[in-house]
Amino acid sequence: MAKLALAFISAFNERVEPLMNGTIEAEGIELIPTYSHPAETFWRQLKFHEFEVAEMSMSSYLIARSQGVDMIALPVFPSRRLFQTELSYNADSGITVPEDLAGKRLGVAEYQQTAALWIRGILEHHFGVSQYKIHWYMERSEEMSHGGATGFKPPAGISFNRIAPNKSLALTLVDNELDVAHIASPWVLRANALDRSSHITGGSGDWNKVQALFPDRIAEGARFVKKHGFLPVNHTYIIRGDIYKKYPWVAFNLYTGFVKAKQHFNAKLVDSIPSALFFGREYLAMTQEMFGNDPYPYGVKANRKMLQTLIDYSQEQGLTSKKMKVEELFAQSTLEL
Repeated sequence: MAKLALAFISAFNERVEPLMNGTIEAEGIELIPTYSHPAETFWRQLKFHEFEVAEMSMSSYLIARSQGVDMIALPVFPSRRLFQTELSYNADSGITVPEDLAGKRLGVAEYQQTAALWIRGILEHHFGVSQYKIHWYMERSEEMSHGGATGFKPPAGISFNRIAPNKSLALTLVDNELDVAHIASPWVLRANALDRSSHITGGSGDWNKVQALFPDRIAEGARFVKKHGFLPVNHTYIIRGDIYKKYPWVAFNLYTGFVKAKQHFNAKLVDSIPSALFFGREYLAMTQEMFGNDPYPYGVKANRKMLQTLIDYSQEQGLTSKKMKVEELFAQSTLEL
């Protein structure tokens, strides 16, 4: 079988890197990789459909698919985070516990992004803070946002605002113009074309007043997983519709390649722990005890509960007008995996 060359865009991720750099191959496919910050990756694909295969925001994918955009996902989820633990608050806001967020000003990079979707759902269903009781602030402009590509409009009844163009989430928080903001994401400090919070410095306020909403992230993670049995996903991978129709076999072969790449990474995980992280092996053992030996399972079967929760949150929050079915979202050949 002749190889099919596919342009492949992704943020750097250790579980995917063996496939990106050619250490692991997907049968019959030659990947031509491009590395890009997730915010740029999703914007480029949603707006211009540049790449045959691309990493994609789960929330934006749900929205795009519900609108009939021609793409199909693989049940590959390389990025999972406990997004509520990435919230920081200004001590002058009077916040001490998550329940205090009712009536407060909360900033996110983008309203429709997966992180914001999970944050709203968790605040509402775990801590009783309705999305309608929070004043939402968004950093990205309409032009340079995923929502700009999908026709986002603030859902009815939501208090929605945009941060001033000369401000960022971080600076607005430290200057006490926001009460709480999602600034502890591992991607915040990585410069990109869409976000302004790449540098958490400056401002007229006191940075010592910026505190973590969940100071014990491990305890909150253990609580969440004990309740739900999963870690929230952030991204998936999609195949552009024209490619999938012409070469349907690409879906299964790519999925298999992703699985092999993750297995390759996991096999070297213990040996890759930096020596400076003195208790690295102990932290790894603790993580596996809490979340299982593989906290990043692929496939529809292992992720159905998580996917249904994501779908429910999306419709409940007015991001999708209809409740999508899990079977509508992923390539046919991967539904039993």
